[in-house]
Amino acid sequence: MSLPPGFLDELRNRISLSQVVGRKVVWDLRKSNQGKGDMWAPCPFHQEKSASFHVDDRKGFYYCFGCHAKGDALSFIKETENVGFMEAVEILAREAGMPMPARDPMAAQKADRRTQLVAVMEEAVKYFRLQLRSGAGAAARDYIAKRRLSVEGQDRFELGFAPDARQGLFQALTAKGIAPDLIVDAGLCIKPDEGGRDITPYDRFRGRIIFPIRDARGRAISLGGRAMDPNARAKYLNGPETELFDKGRSLYNIGPAREAAGKGQPLVVAEGYMDVIALSEAGFHATVAPLGTAVTEDQLRLMWRIHPEPVIALDGDAAGIRAALRVIDLALPLLEAGQGLRFAVLPTGQDPDDLIKAQGAAAMQRVLDAAQPMVNLLWQRETEGRDFDSPERKAALDKTLRAALTRIKDPSIRGHYGEEIKRLRWELFGQRGRKPTARAPFRPGQPRQAVALGPVANAKASLLASSRPDDTSLLASSREEALVLEAVLLATLVVHPALIHHFESVLEVVDLTSPDHDRLRSALLRHADAPDFRAKIDEDQRAVLETLFAQSHVQSAPPVRNAQDAELAAMCVAEGLAKLDARRGARREIEDAVEDLSGLADEGLTWRLSQASDAVNRAGKTNLEDASDMGEDRAALSQHLQNLIDGQVWLKKKG
Repeated sequence: MSLPPGFLDELRNRISLSQVVGRKVVWDLRKSNQGKGDMWAPCPFHQEKSASFHVDDRKGFYYCFGCHAKGDALSFIKETENVGFMEAVEILAREAGMPMPARDPMAAQKADRRTQLVAVMEEAVKYFRLQLRSGAGAAARDYIAKRRLSVEGQDRFELGFAPDARQGLFQALTAKGIAPDLIVDAGLCIKPDEGGRDITPYDRFRGRIIFPIRDARGRAISLGGRAMDPNARAKYLNGPETELFDKGRSLYNIGPAREAAGKGQPLVVAEGYMDVIALSEAGFHATVAPLGTAVTEDQLRLMWRIHPEPVIALDGDAAGIRAALRVIDLALPLLEAGQGLRFAVLPTGQDPDDLIKAQGAAAMQRVLDAAQPMVNLLWQRETEGRDFDSPERKAALDKTLRAALTRIKDPSIRGHYGEEIKRLRWELFGQRGRKPTARAPFRPGQPRQAVALGPVANAKASLLASSRPDDTSLLASSREEALVLEAVLLATLVVHPALIHHFESVLEVVDLTSPDHDRLRSALLRHADAPDFRAKIDEDQRAVLETLFAQSHVQSAPPVRNAQDAELAAMCVAEGLAKLDARRGARREIEDAVEDLSGLADEGLTWRLSQASDAVNRAGKTNLEDASDMGEDRAALSQHLQNLIDGQVWLKKKG
């Protein structure tokens, strides 16, 4: 929302900074000079006894000489209330008596409607609170007393009671002149189907303890109700989706929790109303709960706005663990640096309320202190109760974990998760044979020594070492060697265009490294039937052809020099395509292996790398450094290549 010019200046002029700050501090009157607006107090942002926090009312700024916090009235509200900029503006505007500007007439009308609905909700909260104190609320008061909730706690959370009457709330609100459609639209009452004789709305909440649900600004937006009847169809009932209330974007107790988190308390996410109340009463004021649904993406983002690492407190039963696992799947793609989750699992069969009543707040604090990072629960989910006594089962575990890690978008977090998974995997499977060796860290003046590493770490070291630019390994030289193969292959087809049809089906799908080579391959396929083939190719790809035939390894290649030897050319094309196909497979295997190393690696990683290398060698015995001599030593060609040629497997299938 954009604010009109001058709005913020007017707001700051109407508000005294010392008045705003004075709600949070105790002024040092000996050091302060009220007449000049020069005020001093202990800083509200850090613990101290001396008055090092200075407010200059005339300039409208504050500064702490201890922690160096500084700003104006808006930044003070943002920091102390843990709210966003626009929310801080709204808070100060209400205090100054300035109406917030509406975006447009329709927005103003909608805002008025929401204001009306909020007013209806507040009247409903008052009605239910009065009912709890009435004779009809005796059973509800007894239940609350058994839960050991103090009167102060009841008032703090504004608990109420809905009598088991069909139209108790409806009649009470309409008697105050509130329109029936507002009562229905607020979600407080239900309008019967038009087909019935009685179409008068009836109360949604009946025979229930009422929990008001407020938004971050403290406005009542819905209600939750706990049934007094143990045989009720739903133990807990929340209000429906309305203009005020979106279950998936709201959290119970968000306002007080945000303020407490802003003062340094960890954000605790419990499962329900009573858990939040019990935790808050025990001193864990930064506690929230989802509202009758599994945690949603919007709720996660809302939690992260309050605290970078919320602690999910789960009941120690199967349902609690299932809830945690759902949160993990939801959170993985949303993780960012410094933004995560921890999970505190309570003793089996206990919720926070049970634990606090049985052992006190200290026991709950121990549970929160022992909260586990999310990666631990991810590992537990995939390994607990399972046996990995075969390579197939281990491979299945690797596949599942790899799929989970690929959902993490942040590459740094994904890498750290992979490292932790590898560590846990090593702990689970233990050593397999003698540990490979790798070089120890270099220290000036000392010779390098070999140190023992696990197979995964050794594979990573070997692969990274093989990636040095000056190495002639498969990884380092694969692109250069592929370019040589491709150049000789394409030049051979230019000189022997009759072979294009024979190898068309393979040529269409083979991966080429260079964009120039790809364009030339397309031109070859496009003009293969042209009577003036060479002229068409020259016209279409003249620059590419000039570069191609200027290369020494192309000029010296036997199938290019011997334009009359079609048999030699066919063998060389078959060999070249086979090698490129093998290299494609090797490249994919290496890419998978590199991905494994950034995530997790299985015990067969080094075997897979060696197989990738062997695949290239099996594709043809001719040394890649002697690609210019393709065809000179025909006896060296592998038997399977000859079989390919004899069987003409490259022929494009008809129909």
